Amino acid sequence: MVKVELKGLIREFDDGSKIGPIDLQVQDGELLTLLGPSGSGKTTTLRMVAGFIEDVGGSLLFNGRNMVNVEPRERKIGMVFQSVALFPNMTVFENISFGPDMVGWSREKTIDRVEELADLLGIHHLLLRRISEVSGGEAQRVALARALATNPELLLLDEPLSALDLQLRERLQTEIRRIQRKLKITTIYVTHSQDEAFAISDRVAILDNGLVVQVGTPEQLYDSPANEFVARFLGSGNVVSGRITDISEGRLLVEANNNLFEIPGDGEINSQITFSVKPEDVLISDGTSSGWAEAELVAITPQVGSFKITLDFNGTPIIALTYDEELVKRMRVNGEKTITFAFKPESIIILRG
Repeated sequence: MVKVELKGLIREFDDGSKIGPIDLQVQDGELLTLLGPSGSGKTTTLRMVAGFIEDVGGSLLFNGRNMVNVEPRERKIGMVFQSVALFPNMTVFENISFGPDMVGWSREKTIDRVEELADLLGIHHLLLRRISEVSGGEAQRVALARALATNPELLLLDEPLSALDLQLRERLQTEIRRIQRKLKITTIYVTHSQDEAFAISDRVAILDNGLVVQVGTPEQLYDSPANEFVARFLGSGNVVSGRITDISEGRLLVEANNNLFEIPGDGEINSQITFSVKPEDVLISDGTSSGWAEAELVAITPQVGSFKITLDFNGTPIIALTYDEELVKRMRVNGEKTITFAFKPESIIILRG
């Protein structure tokens, strides 16, 4: 297939804003997701890769060849958009076969390819139906089949599931990942959903204000956010700011919201510091414990196998996960409003920037 390299890729706009410079590699056969909030540059980056945006600076390499000035139709890509953009006056078969027909495939080869993809995506029974006669989830499968019909080297997906309901979205996430692995096609996927990105990706690139701020596996991003933006955006860590009051043997004593926390690291006395703690590394109790902080209980949310506890720590939200059903029962029965909590010192991550 293809290895994709973005080297200083940049697009400047008339209003002075810009996307990039972006440096990023997508390995052959990898599924990499561009993740970020609205306006972060995800779709613009994808469209630069596709060739739909002109006046691009930097380099875009497909297996070492610079594609910046190469026409989209010559880049050997397949693309699925947020809106399926299927031809409503055609059948499912005709939509999928459109690409092969346009590039001059023989009828026999086209039929074989359409049936192969229809079997792979579970839509063979829909081939003679009009697009108006299929559901939203079925239409997305048709769009994916159409994108794959001409055997592209690179698959680009721009928020393809955002218009679907949660259950269908989760089902199609699994389908897309299964098909991508089976075909071993290099894929760049765009989404604003952390859950979606983490569910399907080999690696994830997080964008903020047109720049890539961190790249890694879902586990790496969750465990070690690079900065405050990543920690807050992913929701993988509670973000707390405070002032260093003491330093001793690689440990900092930090005052935050009139409470003291001991964390590993280095710094300067009286300087401000921001740190992150994952919800599963927050200890909670409905009793008093020496050295623990107090917070107001906001909500208890049951989850699969655990409970999400939302606290208000003097204006700073704290999320904790607990598996202690008895603790949760006591908090509900007793109507607890004040909870004590502490952070596991070894789990605290100092955030930069």
